[in-house]
Formats: sequence, structure tokens, C-alpha cells
Amino acid sequence: MTLLPIHAVLEPLKTALVAHNAVVLAAPPGAGKTTVVPLALLDEPWLEGRRILVLEPRRLAARAAAERMAATLGQPAGETVGYRTRLQRRIGPKTRIEVITEGVFTRIILDDPGLEGVGAVLFDEFHERSLDADLGLALARESQTILRDDLRLLVMSATLDIAGVSRLLAGTDGKAAPVIEAEGRMHPVQTRYLGRNPAERLEDAVARAVVQALGDEAGSILVFLPGQGEIHRTAQRLSERLREPAVDVVPLYGGLERAAQDKAVEPAAPGQRKVVLATSVAETSLTIEGVRVVIDSGLSRVPRFEAASGLTRLATVKVSKSSAEQRRGRAGRTEPGVCLRLWDEEQTRGLVPHQRPEILEADLTGFALDLARWGRADVQGLALLDMPPAGAFAEARAVLGRLGALDESGALTPHGQRLTRMPLTPRLAHMVCVAADAGDAGLGARIAAVLSEPGLGGNAVDLGERLQGLARDRSPRVRDAMTLVARWAKAAERDVVARKAQAGQLEAGALLAEAFPERVAKARGKPGEVLLASGRGAFLDPTETLSREPWLAVAELGGGDARDRIRLAAPVDPVDLEARIVVEDRLVQEPSGRMVMRRIRRIGAIVVDERVMGPPDRAAITAALREQVERGGLKGLKWGERSVGLRARLAFLHTLDETWPDVSDAALLTSRQDWLWPLLDGVQSMSAIADTALEQGLKALIPWDRHRALDELAPARLETPLGSTAIDYAAEGGPRVDIRVQELFGVTTHPTVGGGAVPLTLALLSPARRPVQVTRDLPGFWAGSWAAVRAEMRGRYPRHPWPEDPAAAQATSRAKPRGT
Repeated sequence: MTLLPIHAVLEPLKTALVAHNAVVLAAPPGAGKTTVVPLALLDEPWLEGRRILVLEPRRLAARAAAERMAATLGQPAGETVGYRTRLQRRIGPKTRIEVITEGVFTRIILDDPGLEGVGAVLFDEFHERSLDADLGLALARESQTILRDDLRLLVMSATLDIAGVSRLLAGTDGKAAPVIEAEGRMHPVQTRYLGRNPAERLEDAVARAVVQALGDEAGSILVFLPGQGEIHRTAQRLSERLREPAVDVVPLYGGLERAAQDKAVEPAAPGQRKVVLATSVAETSLTIEGVRVVIDSGLSRVPRFEAASGLTRLATVKVSKSSAEQRRGRAGRTEPGVCLRLWDEEQTRGLVPHQRPEILEADLTGFALDLARWGRADVQGLALLDMPPAGAFAEARAVLGRLGALDESGALTPHGQRLTRMPLTPRLAHMVCVAADAGDAGLGARIAAVLSEPGLGGNAVDLGERLQGLARDRSPRVRDAMTLVARWAKAAERDVVARKAQAGQLEAGALLAEAFPERVAKARGKPGEVLLASGRGAFLDPTETLSREPWLAVAELGGGDARDRIRLAAPVDPVDLEARIVVEDRLVQEPSGRMVMRRIRRIGAIVVDERVMGPPDRAAITAALREQVERGGLKGLKWGERSVGLRARLAFLHTLDETWPDVSDAALLTSRQDWLWPLLDGVQSMSAIADTALEQGLKALIPWDRHRALDELAPARLETPLGSTAIDYAAEGGPRVDIRVQELFGVTTHPTVGGGAVPLTLALLSPARRPVQVTRDLPGFWAGSWAAVRAEMRGRYPRHPWPEDPAAAQATSRAKPRGT
């Protein structure tokens, strides 16, 4: 047996797992942790014949790891070692080691929080920090703490904040989890930087580098590209340039058929060389036989969720330093190798150390639903390395509320329980359940398969064409997918209370609108131009059949700054959208100044139709203005100098003492009935409310016995020897006064506000009102740097007084008479 670096730490690892129920294993690529550690733990006494679950971030890695371990035992996968992914399952009654994807583990632990029959959970490649891995570890840790203190958790990582994970898994005694570190095993890899002209297409640069490497180096080549599109275009370029039959160009990405994946991973045939064009799926867990040259494009494609639009966009970004090193290491797995990087060496210093964890970037709707099923409404106390952004988490729960998965208290509804039983995103699970209720769960499940499995059914923009392609396809991948489709449909039908229609009466577009109501689109302008219900513009090529449809339900959108390209959609009958139409009466001021009431029927930002209802009465105007506030907040108000000044004073006092009114936008909106509603009577529009009226409205929030205190603690003006000047309470750095320095001669005490608690910031000005000094200690300025200011200013402004002792001088705003 070939000894790997991981073998040197197996005994310390076993000892640590006897004494602790959580351990961290730091092992760089090539150490052998993925396939050696699970087999080494099989006969440990604490395992007592129970199963080991090994979590992998990708299906390809899960299958490859299981098959490698099974081969080590001289068995096929499915006996002692098996694997389970979304589409495939090779598990038998004797299986002790199950290699599963992280998403599958989430389903397992939600179904069985006690993890009955499981002795250990191994989180492999945890440094990738997927959302499923973070959630899986958090749930496993909570299960371990409450239900299963005998359950072992082993976090295995190549590049990660090892100390942070160790602290996260601290025991009840507060001591961090033990860390076992293994040395890496990598043959020397020579790194060369080829650079790339930004004007050159990526596939052209990559193809040129491949041809160069085939001529200069021996062995097979692994090329890292950001996505499938770049892989196919590069393959096309190479087919045009290579005339060498001894070179096979093969793709490798997650959506490939199993046979094609195996062809990429297995050794090249005798006398042949391979060029493997891969996405980041090849960065970890896989050893591609025969590769000694890596060509790195320096790019990867990562999901970025935008809470405002509800869209997850695939962004092409520069790789992180850790990913670049992972890729480089692939060249030295089996022999000395070469890594060719398509960027300049100095650019490496600008790479971020690690990609941001998915929990900070992803759509959290599924995460929030899983937590709700777990019995949690928030993330407090969960063992998470990074907490999800509060705004994204709140929006995720709001979406679940709109889907009917959560009730008003935030608890899981019966419909929400139904969604959790389906291994789909909440939106797609909801769509399949709606389809089941309408008598066609199969259609909903097929659409869900097309939406969740890239490339299934083809790449047409029209969903109908993809569903037809799915029906015609007889490939193994589609057979696996259709097995999954049948399982989803059966799960959805199990909870149907009463059917609303017969199969065949449901349209794909109507179901898409159920899953993505904010992506209902109406044609506008040129063919292919549409407006989404979210308010954003989108388009598809005018040559597409769908470009002539008046209404669309959109499933997928590509990124854009101002508008998005529609990548997948279906026509939708307006009749199927009636339930989504909101009717509102809106007060509109016509160009003539006359106020009229319009009845608008809309779907989000899309106006379906509108008509004039006639002149409104006073009650209708007031009601419409209130509705405007409820819908759009305070943005219609025209704040003036007096109201802005008072609001800034109150905001200042609130920072000192929270018993003073909070006048932030959110707080004012909450208290709108107390101060704003009375101001709406008698006006025709929000902008017609006078500045003085807004000032009085704000004063209504101040308790009657505190009005005098307002002027004492936060006076509007600073009294000076020559009169008074306004105080800017909204200035950066605190309350501030801009004043000519001569007007403060004779002032020996620095002015304060807030009952003496806060010194004013004094911006002292020259006679030309240019800044001379900014101070919060006027006596100190007189005694200190005034001398230097005086020396400079006397020559510049000789007709103005610059006394040696300004504290004893008389304030003035005048210049000296000419000739004096």
C-alpha cells in the first residue's frame, strides 16, 4: 500500500476522536484525507458498527470518493462504501460509509435530528464554505449537544481558518476542539505567468496556451475555465487548431452525463494525451490521472444573490489566492508538473485570500425554511462561522410568508411543512405543490427538474421547448432525473386535500408565476422588451418566438446593469394572472392642477389597466395620501429649513437620551398616525404640506413638559457677543457652527450643547469666510495655535483686527477704517 501523508496522523486522529466528540483535521490537497480517513475509522470501538457519513460539496466528488474507497476494499460501490446524491444512490444493507452531498445531509438531519445509526459525520473540503455545509455543521452540532453527545464530528479542510473552526466546536469546558495537522504531498510545480490581453477572448487565449503546452510539455493538461459556455467555446477553438489524433479534448462539469465525467477523470489511453476543460468542480477531491500541466484562466463563476431583485446571478470573478493554489496543486498530484497562469505575476498579490462564504452571498430562502422546520426563527446560538446578513435573512422569511410557508408569527404552516418534505428550493417546492393541487403534479415536477438541473431538456429560452426536449431524451442522466421527478410528484400529491382541476388543464407559465411572481413580465416597446413585476426591465432576442408574446412568466434571468436577458420563460395567459392583480385608487394631479382619482389595476410595477374615477372628495384625498405613505413611505414630503433643523436637533438629543423622540425615517413612519395624519387634512398632495406644518408635526412628538428643555439642551442658534448664528446639528462629527473668528473675540469658555455634555465644533473662518481652524477647545486655541494663525492672517487681511490676546479683545464684524 502506498503511504500518504495522512497515514502519519491517523493514530493521533483516532486518539483525539476517542477523547473528543468534535475534531478538526487540517490536511492540504494530496494528503489523502478524503479516502483514507473514513476507512481508517471503520473499526474504531466508539463507532459500534454504526455508519459514517462523509459530506462532499459536489456530486462528482462524492461518487469519485466512494468508488475510490470501494476499490481499495476490492468491492463495487454500494457494499461497504456507497454514495448518495440528488440523482443517484448506491447504498446497500451492508453499507457502513455513505459519501453524500452536503444538501443530502441537510435532508437527512431534518428528517432525523438524532441521526439514528450514524456514529460520525465527516465534513470534507469544508473550506469551500457552501451554505449547505455551514447549515449542516450547525445542525449537527446542535443535535450533538442536545441529543447525541456520542456523535463524532470531524471537519476536514485544506485551506481554512482552522483556529476559527476549532473555537466554533469548543467543548462544554470552553476548550477549543483539538486540531490534527497533516503534511501535504505535492511534487514540485513550476509556475509560469503568460498574462492575457484584456481585448482577447478568453477561449482564444486558453486555446493558444493549450497548443503551446502540448508542444512544450509532456503529459495530460487540466484547464480551469469559469463555466460551461467557455468550455464549449474553447473546445471548438481547439477542434479548429489541433490536428493531432493522439490528443483527446474532454469537458468536465457537474451537469455532464456520468460516462462523460468518467472519461475526463480516468487515465488517458496508452499513447494518448488528454486536455480536460473543467470548471472549479476539479479544484478539490478529484485526482485526474495523468495530469501534470494545469492552465488556469484565473476566473470562476459564483452565485451572487440580490435581495432587492430576488435574483441569484452568476458572476464571473477572479479566483481567490486559495483557489489558485488549489488549482496549481493539481499539476503536482502524481509527478512534477507545470502551472500556466493567464495573468501577470504582480496581479496575484491583488487576489482576495478566500472567496466569500456562500452564507454571505446566497439566497437564504431555503436556509430559513430549513431553520423553521428545525424549530428556529433566528440564527442566534447556532454554530456558524459567519452569521447571515440580517437584511437577506429577513427578506427570505418574508418570501416564505408570501408563499404561505410561514404564518404571521413566523411559525411553519401546514403548507410550509409540506414544502420542507421536498428536496427543492422553497419556490420550486411551492410550485410543485400548487401543480399537485391543480391535478398535474407531474408537470410541476418536470418544470422543477428543468429549473434545478442545468442543461436538462436543452438550452432553449422557451420552457415548452425544454420540456419537449426532456420528454425525448433517453440518456442516463435524464432517466435519473425522471426518477426524481416521480418522487417529487408523489410527495406533493400525498398532501393534496382536494383537486382543483384535471391533469392537462394547467399551463407551464401559470406555474412559473406561482414560483416567481415578481418575474411576471409584460411586453413594452420594441419586440422582446418587457417590464418585470419587480419594476426592472428585461429583454430577449427579437428572433425568439417568445418575443411576440404579450405576457411572460420568467424563470431565469442573466445579469445586466439596467436590465436583464431572459434565459428561460413561458407565455402566460392574463386570465391566469387575475388573482395577482392588485386594485388601488391613486390620487393623481393632472397638468392642469386638477386632482383626479384613478383606479389602477397592477401586478407589482406592471400597470394592467387604469381609468379615471372622477374628482375625489376630501375623505378620498386623505385616504389616498395615507395609502401613498403606507406604500412609499415619507419620500413625498418636502422638508424645508425649519423642519430639517428641528429634526436634526431631535436626532441629536435622541443620541444622548433615548427618551427623546426617535425621528429616523423608520421611526417617523411607525409614529405616522401621531404627527403626519393630522397634516394630511386639507392638502392636495404630500408635497403641499408646508415646512412650518412639518415643524409643528414634529413638535407634536415632544412631550409637553419638554418643549422648554429642547431649547435649553439643543438651542437652534449659538448666542455670540454680536448676536447669534445657526447650529448645524446634522454636521459630520457632531453639532457645528461656522463663524468668523473675529466674532468670538472675548469668548473665554467653549460653547456646549446637550446640557454641557457636548462641545460644539467651531469652524473658525477668515474675513473671506475661508476655514482658518476647526476646534472643540476655544480657550486652548487662543492660548496655543492662535499665534501662528495670527501671523499668517495679518498679512493677508491687514484691515481686520488680529490681537495678540483675542480672549481679552472685543468681538467685531467690521474692518478697520482705511488708513488705520
